[in-house]
Amino acid sequence: MKPTLFVLAAGMGSRYGGLKQLDGLGPNGETIMDYSIYDAIKAGFGKIVFVIRKSFEEDFRNVVVNKFKNLIDVEIVFQDITNIPEGSTYNLEREKPWGTNHAVLMGKDVIKEPFAVINADDFYGQESFAILADFLKNVEGKQNEYCMIGYHVGNTLSESGSVSRGVCVVDENGKLMNVVERTHIEEKGGEIIYLDEKSEEVAIPANTPVSMNMWGFTPDYFDYSLKYFKEFLAENGQKLKSEFYIPLAVNNLIVEKKATCMVLDTPSKWFGVTYAEDRQQVVLKINELIKKGIYPKQLF
Repeated sequence: MKPTLFVLAAGMGSRYGGLKQLDGLGPNGETIMDYSIYDAIKAGFGKIVFVIRKSFEEDFRNVVVNKFKNLIDVEIVFQDITNIPEGSTYNLEREKPWGTNHAVLMGKDVIKEPFAVINADDFYGQESFAILADFLKNVEGKQNEYCMIGYHVGNTLSESGSVSRGVCVVDENGKLMNVVERTHIEEKGGEIIYLDEKSEEVAIPANTPVSMNMWGFTPDYFDYSLKYFKEFLAENGQKLKSEFYIPLAVNNLIVEKKATCMVLDTPSKWFGVTYAEDRQQVVLKINELIKKGIYPKQLF
């Protein structure tokens, strides 16, 4: 059975503005998602599941889904703030859904095979999809063996401002021990630095592995996530901005020794539209990849 690609496309770009998942950046109006799906099909994925908000379903189907329906199986699921476990409660003044791992939970009824999780608006690179697909094909029928694609922090910076990244702590066997969110990461004076809890600058090597939210799971992950989400809501359900992130669930599983998560090194360079000023750079980078023959001028 081929693995599934689960695309997180429910978010709106607060810094960039608008529905950036539908922004055409390629020469024929291709979105970043189009390149991810092209890479996923090439790597051997057999199905795409998008999680979106119901409010932009029509636009999403017209602009995105119709491109792929004759190439690969496609399904859509919806992330909604009201989709919580029976018996749980939340603050009715809350406006936003519950974060990335809540979005992942929306796929539990349609995904029964090993699956990858990616952001809709991040460009991950062909090597990363090939590495991830190979891992997922090898864990079919297994449980509690997950992975994360580890990008070199130096390959994930924005030219338009600082970024936040999940910096990975890895053991001698390449297994994830923890993900620590670091803010204001940027190149400064020939070094890559972030701001610590005291707002002091700390330098880190350019090859330090960071998470770009590119994960590989087996379906048992849904059961764990549901359990942790119930616990999360019991503690945080009344908060207006609390979020149930993927690293939170993965860190819990590692601490409780219920699962392992391999950090798979990738040479790929990430890029994306973190700031509006990034857009033109992304267009130029895509054109460079086309000139090198990595992508055809017409994807689909």
